[in-house]
Amino acid sequence: MSSSSQQSCSAIGNRWTALPRYLSKLHPIAREAHLICDDKLTVTSKADSHAESPPPAYREAMDFPALIRHFNLRDKRSLYIALTAPILGYYLSRVLSVALSSRSQHRSNILASPRKSLQLLDPAQDPDAIPYPPDALPGARDVDTPYGNIRVYEWGPSDGRKVLFVHGISTPCIAFAGMAKLLVEQEGCRVMLFDLYGRGYSDTPDPTLYPQDVRLFTTQILLVLASSELAWTAGRSLGGRFTLVGYSLGGGIGAALTSYFPSLVGSLVLIAPSGLIRPKHISLTSKLLYGDLLPQWLVKFYVANRLKGRPPIPFARTEKSGNPEATVDLAKAADSEVPDSNSKHPALAANSEAALFPERPGISPANTVAWQLDAHPGFLPAFISSIQHAPVTNQHDRWRLIGSRQSARGETSDPGSVQALKQGKVLILLGEQDQVIVADEVEEDATRVLGAENVECVRLEGGHDVPIVNARGCVDAIITFLQ
Repeated sequence: MSSSSQQSCSAIGNRWTALPRYLSKLHPIAREAHLICDDKLTVTSKADSHAESPPPAYREAMDFPALIRHFNLRDKRSLYIALTAPILGYYLSRVLSVALSSRSQHRSNILASPRKSLQLLDPAQDPDAIPYPPDALPGARDVDTPYGNIRVYEWGPSDGRKVLFVHGISTPCIAFAGMAKLLVEQEGCRVMLFDLYGRGYSDTPDPTLYPQDVRLFTTQILLVLASSELAWTAGRSLGGRFTLVGYSLGGGIGAALTSYFPSLVGSLVLIAPSGLIRPKHISLTSKLLYGDLLPQWLVKFYVANRLKGRPPIPFARTEKSGNPEATVDLAKAADSEVPDSNSKHPALAANSEAALFPERPGISPANTVAWQLDAHPGFLPAFISSIQHAPVTNQHDRWRLIGSRQSARGETSDPGSVQALKQGKVLILLGEQDQVIVADEVEEDATRVLGAENVECVRLEGGHDVPIVNARGCVDAIITFLQ
């Protein structure tokens, strides 16, 4: 036998004997296999041949069910292995995740909206066939920013009262179509609506680099205001303060913006707002699901199935798809992530089927959310990131700051010297049948943090989709408040 053949056989022998020798430290089956393997390899080497497959005893040693049956947790070494294996596996997955993400950093950090893909469609196609038509609202413009494109709509008399709308977590700004139309046509207001990043026709800055938090949303609002030909950000000295109307998640965003930029916002109207949702409505399962512990692919799988109206896991039973812009039943919202009665999150309540445009009955929050899931690659990551980072809960300090400024304004002889809301109060509109933002809880908590003299709560007929199904009631309440 040549020298190279001898080295090859020797290497093979070392490989076959090394693992059984290590396994022999764990239990008797491997120890017997180790002895038998040594004998067979010695005979094989002398015969100038080697086996093409592992010896039978080695295959017995690699019988993992047998290994498990003989695994003795009373042995310290076995116990250490059992305890450390899951931890090592977790950290290995994290290392692999970081490695894979670093490899993909050369790709664009912006997830494009369906805007460009729609431009390639057949011009003869009926726009009503799209749940969110590009011409849904007048005064459309696309604003190019370092975080991607923003779709903005602005129309109404240039000298009218300026009203900025901020929508919720899933349905884009067309949720305000009815209210905006009424304010323009009947009250002569100048309105501006826009799609939050990751919704509608606005792009999505990669949520792993730019989380959907107060910083991102505040920056987006300032970019939207600066894109107008009118002086929305001129400040109170030039009469540039505007009315901000925030709905659901947009209410939490609007309150945060007001707390940071009190000189910009003249009046604050919050419709079924997030920000003060009590912790009891966020289940332990939701905290686990959105707590950055599970792999992102698994979280996306669960949430996408829920939003599409499918069981979150195979064979699970569920009723409706998820979207906070809706009236829901608690029993149906209870299994929003997994089929467990203790598992729910307010952001995954059932979709509203209400029509957003009377002349276009096919356009509803439910259809629009489904369309975004299919057509917008950044919608699902943005939705999940918003649940994780947006001002949904624990915003009491920011709200309290608004209230303290209002109180200071009322106590001074020169109210104009205090940066506070012009109206003196915050208007909160709540749906009587809202099962997502509970009217009794929000009214109690808002009164406590803002001060009874600094808040006015009005209850209207409707659920969480109150600005859609009761646009007239919302507008009437706003006009009465502003007058």
